[in-house]
Amino acid sequence: MKDVLNREQINQFIRDGFVRIDNAFPTEIAKAARTILWKDTGCDPHDPATWTKPVIWLGMYTAAPFVEAANTAILHSAFDQLAGANRWLPCKSVGAFPVRFPSDADPGDGGWHVDAGFPGSDPADYFSWRINVKSKGRALLMLFLFSDVEQDDAPTRIRVGSHMDVARLLQPAGDAGLSFMELANALDSLPEHKQVLATGKAGTVYLCHPFLVHGAQPHHGKNPRFMAQPPLQLKQELEIGVSQTTTPLEDAVSIALGKS
Repeated sequence: MKDVLNREQINQFIRDGFVRIDNAFPTEIAKAARTILWKDTGCDPHDPATWTKPVIWLGMYTAAPFVEAANTAILHSAFDQLAGANRWLPCKSVGAFPVRFPSDADPGDGGWHVDAGFPGSDPADYFSWRINVKSKGRALLMLFLFSDVEQDDAPTRIRVGSHMDVARLLQPAGDAGLSFMELANALDSLPEHKQVLATGKAGTVYLCHPFLVHGAQPHHGKNPRFMAQPPLQLKQELEIGVSQTTTPLEDAVSIALGKS
């Protein structure tokens, strides 16, 4: 398959930390996945009175609609362009799903953060998971929209260009990196960045640099939001400033650290 992303989109990924791909997977697959997810929420899609929580977290899914959504030819081509051919692992599951419902209640999980890539001292405690400057374990943060998401439907907030600041925060920590909470607590020290919202039709996917700062928000719309945020996993850590053959994923870090 020919390249999906053009030069401008590649440059956007390096500069801003993300690129949006419309129609990355078929709406029919999104609909089939929502049928499974609705059942697992225990809510009635036709009765808002049953939507009593602001967010319901659902686990990893390996059923066909989810795996097919994450492994379209379009996405595989984009993975090759951003992370490098043969340098990432195909997704065999999709999750977790924070299903967000219209609510005046604070969901309690709206803080700015960067998703971690490898276990810390307690693999069962995600807050102790770690992130290092070589992005061990994670090639991309991905936002899969399984429902139409408009501005009021709790779209994920993205701090444009924040991935470069995070790379500079991580560099002094070396291979050990920082824990999820250590890095989250350091984010307030970063410069302000323009914010964009991860909106789009079902089938839209945002491919984000793993260091991109992002956050949830309350749902003030009418339609529940179904979005997954699976990682694309790396086969090996990034090579920063040691190879002439680089990827956009590595280029962004090299530029941030002044090695490009």
